[in-house]
Amino acid sequence: MIHIPRLDELAETVFDRCQEEDTRLYTQGSGWTGWPPSAKEELVLEWLQELVERFTAWVTECGVHPAASRQIYKGPSTYLDGSPIKRKMDVGIMACHGQSKTDHQKTHRLKSNWAQMLVTGELKSNPIENGQEVAWLDLATYAREVFRTQDRRFVLGFTLCGSKMRLWHFDRSGSSGSSFFDINRDGLKFVHVMLGYHLMDDKQLGLDPTIQRSDGQRYVEIIRSDQVERLILTKTIRKHAVVAGRATTCWRAYCDGDQSKEPLVVKDSWQYVERPEEGELIKEATDKGVRNIARYYHHETVQVEGENDDTVENVRRGLMGTCGRTRFKQRLLYEPESSASASESPGKAVAGRTQSPSLSRKRSSSSAQMAPPASIKRSCSSLGSRNAETPIHNRVHRRVITRDPGKAIEEASSLIAVLNGLIGAIKGQDYTMSIDDLADIILGHESLLDAGILHRDISTGNIILTEQEDDGFLIDLDLAIKIENDKASGAPGKTGTKVFMAIGALLGEHHSPMHDLESFFWVLFWICIHWNRPGQERRKVNEFEEWNREPIEKLANIKIGMVSEEDRFVKKIRDVFSEYCKPLIPCMQELRKVVFPGGKRWLSEDMKLYTQMNAVLEKAREDREP
Repeated sequence: MIHIPRLDELAETVFDRCQEEDTRLYTQGSGWTGWPPSAKEELVLEWLQELVERFTAWVTECGVHPAASRQIYKGPSTYLDGSPIKRKMDVGIMACHGQSKTDHQKTHRLKSNWAQMLVTGELKSNPIENGQEVAWLDLATYAREVFRTQDRRFVLGFTLCGSKMRLWHFDRSGSSGSSFFDINRDGLKFVHVMLGYHLMDDKQLGLDPTIQRSDGQRYVEIIRSDQVERLILTKTIRKHAVVAGRATTCWRAYCDGDQSKEPLVVKDSWQYVERPEEGELIKEATDKGVRNIARYYHHETVQVEGENDDTVENVRRGLMGTCGRTRFKQRLLYEPESSASASESPGKAVAGRTQSPSLSRKRSSSSAQMAPPASIKRSCSSLGSRNAETPIHNRVHRRVITRDPGKAIEEASSLIAVLNGLIGAIKGQDYTMSIDDLADIILGHESLLDAGILHRDISTGNIILTEQEDDGFLIDLDLAIKIENDKASGAPGKTGTKVFMAIGALLGEHHSPMHDLESFFWVLFWICIHWNRPGQERRKVNEFEEWNREPIEKLANIKIGMVSEEDRFVKKIRDVFSEYCKPLIPCMQELRKVVFPGGKRWLSEDMKLYTQMNAVLEKAREDREP
């Protein structure tokens, strides 16, 4: 439970002041003076701003100074900056960022940004809407924009429908809402809420206290080899704009004091507590010498106030219990700009990710190139009955640091670079060999498998190019599992990024290395459709945009029909590949022959497929070289 010193005392003092004869802002039985009976948006906003300014002024007279740079935000007709999506917010509590309230009131319509929003709010004139979806879905949308633009563990908000108020809490496990109250009948509670929002510190408002600032730099501190290291965060290279879910954020960083400023990647995500730790898997892969995988530096469970930072025990701390009211529709809660299907729970390996069209999944780009598709990991369980309380699944805040930032394959500067990335992700350790040794080559993905790890999420966002674009490697073991090499097919569940998933994986087969290899085929297929050329905006082809929304079983059948007959496949890729990528049509034809021999998918494992795919890609690269 959030504790704000003297809040109860101050709220009672202010409420008493509101009822004094000389002010008479509140009257028992009739409510707040000046409350607009129509509850029209613009009238409520003016009334609210004036009233809250009085509250904070009276608190100051009591020797307590609310944050001078906070004020009521009024912006129902103004788009907020800071998001790739044009969106307005009715009301909230905002930070003025160095400006006085008076100065900012004159200019906030021009300069307000989602990064300034501390508390979100939604107004509706009709009190009936308090119990309907639309108000809290709007609020969830605002919370998503706050998560997108700020370093947040959670976001607070409120809805005011007529005079009925409800408080909301959004975190990576979902949302939780209070019972509503009528501000005209319970004036003291209303004062308590408004003062609380103005008196909370940054951590109580939901900002991440482990991401700190000093001398204009943002940093995190870790303990590595019993020494405290400060990692300077220089650039956000990926931020997954969702409310609930893993909500992965990646920064480029370097260790303070390191003269070479060796580039690192700091990755924060909120994982189900039941899942294996990605950091442990990356460390094991690095220790075992797996090549063409992001190299391990450090990992930890983030600590806040000396405790593991999880949603149930740390973030919520008993706030509204461990259940949330009315879970959100999957589009808004899990998939901000795309849609998906299927459900996720800790006991099921349904996985993947989504991404805003303007942001690359792992590395940001100045243009929306080959934005990754929707995944099935981010979808929500069924909406459930209205106001039904549903148990939440606990998520824990993990931090993984790796070396080798690289660049996303969608930022490649040429077709050769794309092929280099794919070959690097498939091929592995360097050997001096004769032709007789070729069958014994340890391939990159197979090398990971030999270390007892199956990746299970081959996608555009998880194939990274070196800065020189002469090699590629795999990242992101979020969905990977440890397996026994002789039981590689024993990983159950529909796992991966939806449009790249193998047909068998979509059909629910036990996930095997063959499914991952087939995913490489779909990665190149997707790139050739959506990539115009370096630096240009991603193409949109409606037929394949629909893949994001198809039920997974239907998508499996679509893919079967796509590859079953060679002449139909060739005609299709000639029709849909971009002009820039059409030189790779022969490569795709040959890949189809080895990945789907005779137009059929592999029903048993055959590790020769590694070598066959690598040979096709190598040949395509040779054909493209001058």
